Amino acid sequence: MQATLNRQAWAARPWIWSYVAAVLVLIATWSFTGGAGAGELLSGALSFSAFFAVAGLGQMLVITTGPGNIDLSIPANIALSGALAMKVMNQQDSLIGLGVLAVVGCGLSIGLFNYVLIRLLRIPPIIATLSSSFLVLSVAIVYGRSVRIQPPEGVYQFATGKVLGVPWVALLVMLLALMMAILLKRTRLGWGALAIGQNPRAAALAGIPVERIRCCVYMVSGLMASLCGLLLAGFSGGASLSMGEEYLLASIAVVVIGGTSVGGGCSNVPGVWGASIFLYLLVSMLNTFGLGAGVRMILTGCIIIAVITAVSGSAVSQAKAR
Repeated sequence: MQATLNRQAWAARPWIWSYVAAVLVLIATWSFTGGAGAGELLSGALSFSAFFAVAGLGQMLVITTGPGNIDLSIPANIALSGALAMKVMNQQDSLIGLGVLAVVGCGLSIGLFNYVLIRLLRIPPIIATLSSSFLVLSVAIVYGRSVRIQPPEGVYQFATGKVLGVPWVALLVMLLALMMAILLKRTRLGWGALAIGQNPRAAALAGIPVERIRCCVYMVSGLMASLCGLLLAGFSGGASLSMGEEYLLASIAVVVIGGTSVGGGCSNVPGVWGASIFLYLLVSMLNTFGLGAGVRMILTGCIIIAVITAVSGSAVSQAKAR
């Protein structure tokens, strides 16, 4: 009886697996190094995983709305937003506010454009957002082809600074995660997104404005990707056209590893953060072991598959329990 209750408790919280995996990888790394550099590793994990998390939160909201819903324009959005922010700010702290507004407008516009392609052209989201990414990246190439512009001192200090040993950017992403959790659990937009993911037809019959909510979801995803571009440009000392490339698969991986159902109707905000930390620690561990690039890629894929399998098994158990 107790064992059954324990299994049900784990099944009800599939995001736990991402944290379990992160802790195991961390222990393996510390065992190999004898605990050397433990503080730096944890600080780096909080800093670098924050960028995966902020992009993953937007992707999570899109995936929550059901099968086939996915945003592939995130990497191009990050590149364009980073270039836009750096140019508008022009290394001046007095223009930071204007740059942030420009980035917010850029993200919302890209999200709206994605939805318009999906709605008007009646094409699958994966095709619409992929097509959109080519257009957005083309704009980024034209707009950001000049010499790399450094961020204002205020942005750089925020993106790389710490308070009591915790990176400012990590605290910001924790706040964004809290806001996303409130949105999903306490607002009509969140309730509607979850309902649409479970059964869009039933949601429409229940009076939920399905298309309006889907539009808002893609706009939120665009906004989160743009914020990621701004923070990443500030952290790395300027924007580049390739800085969003690794966020295509990473933004999807942290959502799935974090316990969000790819079938829609179920999201896990805590899991996105745990999965982001896990991905960073995994790459750090394999680098610490001194493995070749090919071996690292193979092992990374195998470990991710194992974690996803564990998460999927918990999700299935949770569905059966309901």
